Amino acid sequence: IFFVISGYLITSIIIREINSNDFSIIRFYERRIRRILPALFGMVAFTVAVCTIIYDAEKFREFGKSIIATTLFASNINFWRESGYFDAPSQLKPLLHTWSLAVEEQFYIFFPLYMYLIFRYVRKFAPAVLIGTAALSFGFSIFTVSKDPSAAFYLAHLRAWELIIGAILALRLIPEDISKKYGNF
Repeated sequence: IFFVISGYLITSIIIREINSNDFSIIRFYERRIRRILPALFGMVAFTVAVCTIIYDAEKFREFGKSIIATTLFASNINFWRESGYFDAPSQLKPLLHTWSLAVEEQFYIFFPLYMYLIFRYVRKFAPAVLIGTAALSFGFSIFTVSKDPSAAFYLAHLRAWELIIGAILALRLIPEDISKKYGNF
């Protein structure tokens, strides 16, 4: 749900700016930086302070990897690579929750430019392109679940379909009569 809502909100902003000829990729990234980094760095600083007290040197060294990965928006990749039978319990990974922020930020490196290009050059095919992209991501995700469930959980390209579902909803690509019929379960 988080990814769908995020895809909806960001797409709404991007489309509004594209339609008013006011879209700027630099301004988009600048807003993301101003919104995300202060809270992220504050949370990481607090977590580091606590972990310096409660972790021994070995655990703190392992924690250091997740600090670096988190600040580079790659914690999802870090935690995917650490996953497995001998993986430490999640209670010993205080930055584990940042995997979803990493997925979101990796997606938003490419998605605004993708949307701009779609709406600039193939606007009338935008619904088909987005639905096709979501279907590809979903298909790869389903295929990957049986081969590497951790990859299907952590990696951005295998979760992109969720964000794109939000984009599809923002673009109102689902006919209103269908959404009214199935909107209230």
